[in-house]
Amino acid sequence: MMGIEPNQRRNVAQRAQQFAPFLRGAARRRPEILETFVSEGSDAAVAAALALQADEPGVQLRRRRDALALAVALADLSGEWDLVTVTRTLSDFAESAIDRALAVAIDQEVEGAPLEGMTAIALGKLGSRELNYSSDVDLILLYDPDRLPVREGRDVGDRAVRIARNFVALLQERTGEGYVARVDLRLRPASEATPIALSVNAAISHYESAAMGWERAAFIRARAAGGDRFLGQRFLDAVEPFVWRRALDFGVIDEVRSIAGLVRTEYAGGQAFGPGFDVKRGRGGIREIEFYAQSLQMIHGGRDPALRVPATLDALAALGMAGHLPHEEVAELSRAYRTLRDAEHRLQMVEDRQTHTIPEGAAAIDNVAHLAGAADGAAWLASLRPHVDAVAPRFDELVAEQAERLPSDRDTLTRVLDERGVADGANAARLIAGWRSGKARSLRSAKAREAFEAMLPVMLDAIAAAPDPAHAFNRFADIVERVPSAINLYRLLEAEPTLARLLARILAFSPALATQLARRPGLLDGLLDKSAFDSPGSAAGFAARLTDATATLDYDLALDRARRLVNEKRFALGVQLIDGETDPLDVARGYAHVAEGAIRALAARTQAEFEIVHGRFDGAGLVIVGLGRLGGEALTHASDLDLVFLYDHGKAAKSAGIKPLTPADYYNRLANRIVAALSVPTAAGPLYEVDTRLRPEGLTGSLAVGFAGFEAYQRRDAWTWEHMALTRARPLFGSEKGRARIDAILSRILKADRDNPDVAHDARIMRADMRAHKPPAGPLDIKLGEGGLVDLEFAMHVTQLSSGEGLVPDLRTALGMLVDAGRAPETLLADHDLLTRMLVLLRLVAPDSASPSRSARGLVAERLGFGDWDAALAAHDAARLRIAQYWKEVRHA
Repeated sequence: MMGIEPNQRRNVAQRAQQFAPFLRGAARRRPEILETFVSEGSDAAVAAALALQADEPGVQLRRRRDALALAVALADLSGEWDLVTVTRTLSDFAESAIDRALAVAIDQEVEGAPLEGMTAIALGKLGSRELNYSSDVDLILLYDPDRLPVREGRDVGDRAVRIARNFVALLQERTGEGYVARVDLRLRPASEATPIALSVNAAISHYESAAMGWERAAFIRARAAGGDRFLGQRFLDAVEPFVWRRALDFGVIDEVRSIAGLVRTEYAGGQAFGPGFDVKRGRGGIREIEFYAQSLQMIHGGRDPALRVPATLDALAALGMAGHLPHEEVAELSRAYRTLRDAEHRLQMVEDRQTHTIPEGAAAIDNVAHLAGAADGAAWLASLRPHVDAVAPRFDELVAEQAERLPSDRDTLTRVLDERGVADGANAARLIAGWRSGKARSLRSAKAREAFEAMLPVMLDAIAAAPDPAHAFNRFADIVERVPSAINLYRLLEAEPTLARLLARILAFSPALATQLARRPGLLDGLLDKSAFDSPGSAAGFAARLTDATATLDYDLALDRARRLVNEKRFALGVQLIDGETDPLDVARGYAHVAEGAIRALAARTQAEFEIVHGRFDGAGLVIVGLGRLGGEALTHASDLDLVFLYDHGKAAKSAGIKPLTPADYYNRLANRIVAALSVPTAAGPLYEVDTRLRPEGLTGSLAVGFAGFEAYQRRDAWTWEHMALTRARPLFGSEKGRARIDAILSRILKADRDNPDVAHDARIMRADMRAHKPPAGPLDIKLGEGGLVDLEFAMHVTQLSSGEGLVPDLRTALGMLVDAGRAPETLLADHDLLTRMLVLLRLVAPDSASPSRSARGLVAERLGFGDWDAALAAHDAARLRIAQYWKEVRHA
């Protein structure tokens, strides 16, 4: 807000009285407000208006409203207040008036009763605190039959309606003092058939079962604005899943198209900008900016709470921050919104009428222009036109129907597909014809077929542009034919061509990701979030995000939510390998952090649920140890989780709970439940394969083992290969005390004296057995083939155990330490990195260890930094020869 000189304010006051009959009358009725504005400014004038007193509540509210209309108009016209300050001040007064009127109406029913049991839910511009200068207030009146004060023996529903009528009359009846606010109750559920006050449970039932799409848009701006705020918030919390759907729902665009079509039809006469144009409902007007923001909020807000802001300017800014609108578009739409809202206010100030229409006559337009401070009507219209012209085409793009459809005739369709560049157009046409005939489950409803037909041209163009159109189309066919329902997927792809192009690349390059999408097409939704391609961060940070997202859910629902979030992040990491420039080593670490975060969050939640029934022990408790690639923080897309469960129960013989258990029973049952939480499929799908065979005694031993028993077994009975596995062991979950004790136990075991020849001898035998029972799947089996990563790991583990050096779980760090100590060739670090990068990539593009497709070879070579596949393969072969030589030297040392 900016201050101006008294002389300038005096000129504003004169302009207001000269060109606005309503303001002239208000100045005569409230000269003290005018004088305060001129001498002290806008803030003081508004404060004086809101301080007016009267004995009767209705009289006081009317006097304040009349004085406030004058004070706010002067603040607005002078430029001392901006649009947001003006609309929020008007909204805050309306809210206080609603509170006071409801209190009076309830007191008329039961004298002295508290303001409870009835709430006013504000929608529209009052809900978003953007009230017009002369606006209706859109309200839904709800009551709680158990708490609404009524006279004994009276029907609660009848009395609620009576209270509502008295409330409305107090606000909108015109008296000698004027009125407070016009009340519109038509946005309530089924307004043509329902009473003006509804029970809260009836309203919730409506929004859960029978509400229309436009009602979702209305509730973006819903707020408990009067009466019983607790009741209002309870209602809004209950209907939140109706408003904000986590699954992306592009069907809402159809609703926006329908509403916009009705608006444009109704106001067809005012579409051409100029005299008679409706700045609110006309093409390029205020409502189109609001719809534009709200449609994007409905599409994305279920997944991103930061977008759930009611005010239009705030919504545009949030959409820009989230990456759903370019920043220049946010700025342009925001300028247009402010300019058109200002113009709307000038139109309404003239006669205090709820009008949005530019007058027809030149004299009337000049009058509004002079009130606005413009030279004349032509200049004023010229200042508005660029903003209308900027809004209209953007909204046209949003609501435009996709007219393009592919032909039905098979021969014509084949020709069109060939022209578009889709590989083997005849085969593609045959498949599309089969889908259209009802063969695909996902296309058995009329809405699904409509969405599919609208999407198909967009998706086929994306497939044609993909590096391997044939692979991409065949994998897209798998999705269409396998998923039971895909209407949202089809709408998503139609609405987001960029995402369609990304999907085509995924389908062309990665059978692993394509298979996942065929099972869970909703995974694609997550790629629209701005954060989808961010690093998952630390394991602790990701665990915290999972915990926050599931804290208020029941256990089974928490598992579902965790699976969705984890699988979305794993999927996004895979997409980074296909479509980004992220180093595969970083992606491998990202996979590991996601897995560890899931273990921490789900183990903690499972343990808390378990303790409710069985209590707990006083000792160091349960510690979960990760081994293999999980322990070394370098997973692939397909890695399972190697886990060992260890515990310390203190001295207690049984747990202190409702159903006490002995330590062995307690921790084995708890471990089983954690394994299930991590691995058993739920409605949201599977999570991880968990491998617990590295525990003492393998599958014949207890799932959970005590600290002391674990150390004793490792010292006396463990095989050499078990100690080799422990070189990559790392505590992932448990108390700080428990994890420290396990670290100490692992250190003592790994640093114990060993006979060097025995370690090499045992490793040599074990590697030969592994090769016999699990031979490499092909020449590109980077793990099991000769000179592959398993040979490198065996050579390293023998060296680590024999020398006591490089004993850290991270294989790359350990290798660097061995190189520095002169116990491994310097070339091995680069060889390890190359093969690990290849492994991470090939798990996505060639999961069966076969040679990748021609297009995928180019991708792998590019991600590895080579000019072509032959160069990458030559480097791979050379690395494996060096690793094979290193393993030969170690095993025969």
